[in-house]
Amino acid sequence: MTVSPSTVPDPNAPLLQLLLRARTQQLSLADLFQTAETLASAGQKAAAVELYKTWIAFNDANPLLHLAYFNYGVALSSAGDIAGAMHALRAAIRLSPLFGQAHINLGRALEDCGLIGDAVQQWRVFADATAEMTPDKLNNRLLSLQHIGRVLEGAGQLDEAEVALWQAMELQPSRPEAAQHWISLRARQCKWPVVAPSMHLTMRNFMDAMSSMTIACYADDPLFHLAKAYRYGHRTVGRPADLAALERRPVRMKTGTGQRLRIGYVSSDLRQHAVGFALSEVLELHDKATVEVFAYYCGDPAPIDQTQARIKLAVDHWRDISGVGDLEAARQIVDDEIDVLIDVNGYTKNARTRIFAYRPAPVIVNFCGYPGTMATPYHQYMIADDVIVPPENELYYTERVLRIACNQPVDRKRAVSPRPTRTAAGLPEETFVFASFNGMQKITAPCFARWLAILHATPGSVLWLLAGDDSANERLRKMASDAGIAPERLLFAGKAMNPDHLARIGLADLFLDTFPYGAHSTAADAITQGLPVLTVAGKSFASRFCASIVTAAGVPELVCEGPDEYVRKAVAFARDPASLKAVRDAIEHQRETAPLRDMPALALRLEDLFWQMQGEAERGETPVPDLRNLDIYYEIGTELAAQGIEFEDEAAYRARYRAELAALDAFAPLSPDARLWQGDAP
Repeated sequence: MTVSPSTVPDPNAPLLQLLLRARTQQLSLADLFQTAETLASAGQKAAAVELYKTWIAFNDANPLLHLAYFNYGVALSSAGDIAGAMHALRAAIRLSPLFGQAHINLGRALEDCGLIGDAVQQWRVFADATAEMTPDKLNNRLLSLQHIGRVLEGAGQLDEAEVALWQAMELQPSRPEAAQHWISLRARQCKWPVVAPSMHLTMRNFMDAMSSMTIACYADDPLFHLAKAYRYGHRTVGRPADLAALERRPVRMKTGTGQRLRIGYVSSDLRQHAVGFALSEVLELHDKATVEVFAYYCGDPAPIDQTQARIKLAVDHWRDISGVGDLEAARQIVDDEIDVLIDVNGYTKNARTRIFAYRPAPVIVNFCGYPGTMATPYHQYMIADDVIVPPENELYYTERVLRIACNQPVDRKRAVSPRPTRTAAGLPEETFVFASFNGMQKITAPCFARWLAILHATPGSVLWLLAGDDSANERLRKMASDAGIAPERLLFAGKAMNPDHLARIGLADLFLDTFPYGAHSTAADAITQGLPVLTVAGKSFASRFCASIVTAAGVPELVCEGPDEYVRKAVAFARDPASLKAVRDAIEHQRETAPLRDMPALALRLEDLFWQMQGEAERGETPVPDLRNLDIYYEIGTELAAQGIEFEDEAAYRARYRAELAALDAFAPLSPDARLWQGDAP
């Protein structure tokens, strides 16, 4: 088994210390694989063998013990101990009788020893054991393991859920469902590295399995995000088989006629959700003399949801399409004569992307709910802003980019409880408090390392995080302790009602954003409560969104050009509270005048853009998404993302892609596209 670690253990770590961790069950299976591989690569094969032997002896209850035995066999074979390797492989097979790779390796070992008949018999044992493994049985076993993982996760038995999902992944590595869930589970538990390739699961399997949302947490690579979105839309949504069953209607001529423009928002999140909070006041502020607003709700029932009740009052027409099929929902939109249809979900939970594939409206727009391009043939426009998508970055999106002042609407009417004292919130009264209220799935190993560096440089400060499950909280505290930071300097904010959470946010001194997937609505919540947000602007939509919010709040000095500047500024603010007070004062002074909270202007600008799209449709100028070479960009992106480069400047990033494109073109000429390949060498 080979593992490509994102963080390589110290090969000089004393073997006795490693053995002690193995004996006391403080060395995870992933860490075992990483450390043993590092030892072997450094020429310490005997040490790797000893580490495996000790770990197996003291971790015999581990449900993946067969994998440890298998790797132990590989290590023994590499060290020249063929007999020992055969013993280890037989142990792996006893624990997991259908562990195919162990049967294969054992047969090869027997063959190498000249025992041809025994080798054939070993392979025949496996072939006979799997003779009745029909496609139906294989699929049912796969589904059973996936359901086990889902139910155990819901019950809070996360380690057991992870094991079941891993077994499903090994059963069919090319199927993405279990791996996608497994990656997400590990990410929100801060189990790094999140992906751990093995003999059965390659890095490519993991790259293919990651959702287009998850990949934004993994790599700041907008070309790969683009290609991933295209691949998902093409393979998962595709072209509806019954496309001809929907009769589309031509563009209605409305410009200059005095008729209202009919706009439709489609979303599963028009309720108590970040998107519902964001859009509530915008929907109320739409000029009903100019636009007629339809809301198409495709989410879970929300019968006593105050936000949804408010949205229903704000729109002209509310349609619940959650219980109808995609074709029927598309027909409803056609019957409603929608001119501009807004996709507020993108590729998120409960999205109904296939509705848009029917093209039930002349104009389709990607806005608000999804941090990136949809990369479909039918999403023609995307609404963003100059910070998230500067003009030179439009090549990362297939839609035509139109801009508003800030892509994050806020609701100025949201309820906020009275601010509690620090003591009541579990914080020290006189200590500098760094905070980050992003979900734990957005925290990466390099990001956490930066936070620990900041704590090192600011003695006495604390880091206040949104709590995950208990094991994740303790894992972060242990990592802090291992790095020389007292674990009690990490504090965790438990769940709270939204008005109470908003109230406590402002108790912190400085919000530390995550990278590459930064804060979105969370940053808007923080900064509107007076809490400065320090962020790094990357290249992708998800990594630039927070910079947009900070800039729209009138404090662009909080946007850093890279991780080093981010650490320096965080430390400087903690050491010089007066400089931070000046920033807080600026936020407060501009609170009601900065673009971030100017919702009337935002609503008006959206209407202007909708009318612009309508005019272009009437003139036959609706843009056609450029989808050329996206399969090629995906192939390159999977390789480059696996290299684990966290941050690089735009020029270096594009140069890497151009070099790979040139290499592919030299083998088989590529067609030009409008992105990085115009048929020229880099």
